[in-house]
Amino acid sequence: MRAIVAAESGRLTWTDVPEMPLLPGEVSIEVTAAGINRADLMQAAGKYPPPKGASETIGLEVSGRIAAVSDGVTQWSVGEPVCALLAGGGYAEYVSVPAGQVMPVPDGVELAHAAALPEVACTVWSNVVMTAGLQSGQLLLVHGGASGIGTHAIQVAGALGCRVAVTAGSPHKLDLCRELGADPAIDYHDEDFVERVRADSDGAGADVILDIMGAAYLDRNIDALALDGRLVIIGMQGGAKAELNIGKLLAKRAGVIATTLRARPVTGPGSKTQIVAEVVDNVWPMVADGRVRPIIGAEYPIAEAQAAHEMLDSGEVSGKVLLRVRE
Repeated sequence: MRAIVAAESGRLTWTDVPEMPLLPGEVSIEVTAAGINRADLMQAAGKYPPPKGASETIGLEVSGRIAAVSDGVTQWSVGEPVCALLAGGGYAEYVSVPAGQVMPVPDGVELAHAAALPEVACTVWSNVVMTAGLQSGQLLLVHGGASGIGTHAIQVAGALGCRVAVTAGSPHKLDLCRELGADPAIDYHDEDFVERVRADSDGAGADVILDIMGAAYLDRNIDALALDGRLVIIGMQGGAKAELNIGKLLAKRAGVIATTLRARPVTGPGSKTQIVAEVVDNVWPMVADGRVRPIIGAEYPIAEAQAAHEMLDSGEVSGKVLLRVRE
C-alpha cells in the first residue's frame, strides 16, 4: 500500500510501504480521508514518537470503509462507512485499528468530512465532560477557540446548555467562534482573558478551562477559575514548566488536570474504547440533528501532506485540515 513517510528532515513523502497486519480484535479500513492534528506535526519533526506497538506512520484519525474484519469482530461488516480514532497509521491507503475505536459516520456527514471528528470529539468529551464534569449552566473557557478542538468544544458545550468563552488571535477567527456560539470571544493580543471572563461572569470565573498552552497560561488560568473550578491541560504550546501557586488552588478549591488521549489503553476504565462509546452515545446525536458540525478549514490531496502540515503550522487556518486519500 502507499502511505506518507517522514524523512529525517521531517519532509513528508507519499510512497510504497508494507501493509499493516490485521491483528485479532481489529478491522482494516480503506481510508477515504485523514484528519491532521498538531501531534502529527510534532511526530514529523521527531518530537512525538508513537506509543509502543503503534504504527510509525503519522495520523490519528480517519474515515473510510471497512475493508476486512479479524476473527471475533462481529459489530462491523465489510463495506460499512466508518470513522476511527487511531494511535497512528492514518496517512495511508489502509489502516488497522481495534474494533472498539471505530465509529459509525454520523447521519448527515459526508464520509470524507467524518475524518474531522474522531480526535476532536474524543478529546473534548473525555476532557470537558468525563474528566472535568462540565454541566448545564456552567461557563467553559477554551483557549484556541478557532482550532479544530476549539470549534468542536464551543458547539458541544453549547448543546449541553453551557456558556462558552474563547480566546483567539485574529478577527476572522473570533468571528467564527462567535458564529458557533462563543460569548465572549477574546482577542488575546488586546485583552486580558482573566479580566474579561470575570467581567462576563459577575466576577465568578470559569467553571472549566480547556487549555492547549500549558506553562505560559498556568497562573492566569488559575486566576480565571471559579470556585471549585477545573483546569484541564491538553497541550504545551506555551511551554512545559511553570510555577504553580498552591495557595490560589486552595483558596478556590480548584483542580489542575493534565491528560493525553493517544497513549490511553484500548480497553478498560478511561480507555479509548470507553471514550469512543460515550462519544457515539452523546455527541453523535448532536451531530445528526445539526447542533454540532465538523468545521473544516482546508482539504488537500494526500500527496500534498507537506503543504497541509505547513498550512496548519502557519496558524492561518481555522477548524480542521483534512487529507483526501480517495474521492
